[in-house]
Amino acid sequence: MLLSLAIATAVAACKKEEAAPAADATKPAAAAAYTLDESKLPGVNRFQASDLDTGKDACTDFGGFVNGKWLAANAIPGDRTSWGAFEMLDERSTAIQRQLAEQAAANTSAAGVDKIVGDFWASGMDAAKINQQGIAPIQAKLDAIAALDSQDKIADYIRTTAAKGENYLFGFGAEADFKDSKNNIAYASQGGLGLPDKEYYTKADNKAKLDAYQAHVAKVLELSGVPASDAAKQAQDVIAFETRLAKVSKSSEELSRDVSLYYHPVSPADADQLAPNFPWSKFFESQGVATPAMFSLSIPAFHAEVSKMLADVPAAQWQSYLRFHTVDSASPYLSDAFVQENFNFYNKTMRGQSELKERGKRVLDTIESEAGEALGQMYVKVAFSPESKARMQELVKNLSEALKGRIEHLAWMSDDTKKKAMEKWAAFTPKIGYPDKWREWTGLATGRDSYIGNVLAANEFNYKWNLGKIGKPVDRAEWGMPPQMVNAYYNPLQNEIVFPAAILQPPFFDPKADDATNYGGIGAVIGHEMTHGYDDQGSRFGASGNFENWWTDADAKGFSGRTDKLINQFNGYEAQPGKHVNGKLTLGENIADLGGLATAYDAMVKASAGKPDPKTDGLTRDQRFFLNWGTVWRRNFKPEELEVRLKTDPHAPANFRAIGAPSNLPAFTAAFSCKPGQPMVREGDQQVVIW
Repeated sequence: MLLSLAIATAVAACKKEEAAPAADATKPAAAAAYTLDESKLPGVNRFQASDLDTGKDACTDFGGFVNGKWLAANAIPGDRTSWGAFEMLDERSTAIQRQLAEQAAANTSAAGVDKIVGDFWASGMDAAKINQQGIAPIQAKLDAIAALDSQDKIADYIRTTAAKGENYLFGFGAEADFKDSKNNIAYASQGGLGLPDKEYYTKADNKAKLDAYQAHVAKVLELSGVPASDAAKQAQDVIAFETRLAKVSKSSEELSRDVSLYYHPVSPADADQLAPNFPWSKFFESQGVATPAMFSLSIPAFHAEVSKMLADVPAAQWQSYLRFHTVDSASPYLSDAFVQENFNFYNKTMRGQSELKERGKRVLDTIESEAGEALGQMYVKVAFSPESKARMQELVKNLSEALKGRIEHLAWMSDDTKKKAMEKWAAFTPKIGYPDKWREWTGLATGRDSYIGNVLAANEFNYKWNLGKIGKPVDRAEWGMPPQMVNAYYNPLQNEIVFPAAILQPPFFDPKADDATNYGGIGAVIGHEMTHGYDDQGSRFGASGNFENWWTDADAKGFSGRTDKLINQFNGYEAQPGKHVNGKLTLGENIADLGGLATAYDAMVKASAGKPDPKTDGLTRDQRFFLNWGTVWRRNFKPEELEVRLKTDPHAPANFRAIGAPSNLPAFTAAFSCKPGQPMVREGDQQVVIW
């Protein structure tokens, strides 16, 4: 997903030979009847009063009070780097998907999406065949790279492989025009790095990880057939190559806090001038896309540097870079030695994962990545009820009304800006559960002879499907996440809030739970996504989804002053000894948490007006509301995983999300009878009030 989910903001923190695939899945989807054995599914993580650590004071250590006992009793599984409410629901979704994939694979006469899912599952689970094939499935690619002995051949190779959905240097695809969000244009973005952020190449305190990456590069090259001594030298060349790209790349913080970086409209002629050794007019032609009058060349300095590197980097160094990334990206789908090395670096060294996921889970991850919405069609048949959708529609309506009231009563915003904010509110489009119109998969050819053949076929199919949108109206029925994904998102270009089916389970949403629990869970998530329309980046888009300034200067200044206070609040949280949360990187999510929780509380109060509040397990309605919010954010992290997230994740670590927003709400203070000066009571200049 090149751009849509890069600028869309999600609630949680959302890689190849060619084989001749078998029969084309061109027939309509088979009317397969899928069943679900509920007894085989892992449980969900509901809030329980017995989880509370009553030896702790909610006003002093709210995270410990709600989650301390649970976190101490629930170690991170070996095949995970974090464990909490989101991960437990993901395990449940994965277990459902496995039953569906097994049933699809058993139907050897299936067509349509059933065939696609069945073929992926059957080929991915055939470990003996994958191991027997070794590196042979991508050998032709490596031979082609070995023949690249000139600038022209290298540029042509980049174009040719990009047309198959394999481009390691930069992203390219369709997205709505920032200035005309009803229509799609082409976007090119930065890329080319094997590590998560530019700072891994440019900051001294990341040297150990950079050295480990260099050793990984050498090992992958060795596995591909390069002699050990040559592989070590080539690995140095790859690191030098990527370090040069890193110096002209934007950081995670820069990209998360300035959405305008994605939009740099140029004509192809101007782009050709910027990058003369990689003419963009020729690139469009090679991708089968009509050369447009304008496209967005995001991060122009990056593309200018690529052009220079085509001229001054030796062909042998380009070969090393391309060979490594070709093998590295294919490794998860090749024989065991490649899979293990990929795991050793990216999962174990970088993120602290101690065990490789079992093959079935890895294959399901691949299906979700390559054909997620195909599997999603099956998922919603067995795992999402009409009653859940109806209840969600009611909750969205109530949250929307509560947000309207909050905007109307903002004391710090002028009537002129408030009018524009209300226009945006009125234009929100909610999507719940699954798409009204499923994506078309006709033309994707899959089979059971080659796992990586299926992956490559899907890569090319998805890339061409995306390119087919360029120059056409935006299809507002499309979704950016499959129904089985445990997440939610806001897309500013379409001004839409989206809630896939898999998140609509406890602790977020429980049809059997009381209002307080649901409003503190999915209600706050709904409010979170709505508030993204008014965070520091979402607020730069208007009601139609166009990138525009609808703020008066005075209101913009007042908004910035308030968000600066939230940055300072989260900068003060120490996640690891000497390492603090980056308040600027996480600002958008923190604004959304604060506004979302406040809005959900208002909606709960209105929904429960006039109703008695009998205590449940000795807890008041308001207490249960905040306690379920805390339950949602219970999560343990491996230290290595947390380190990566602090550098790259626009979401603050979960334990700080549990306390950050409620500490600013007087309703929390009242619910737990907190006193001034206690850690969960922010008042006066310290209190942050935005939406």
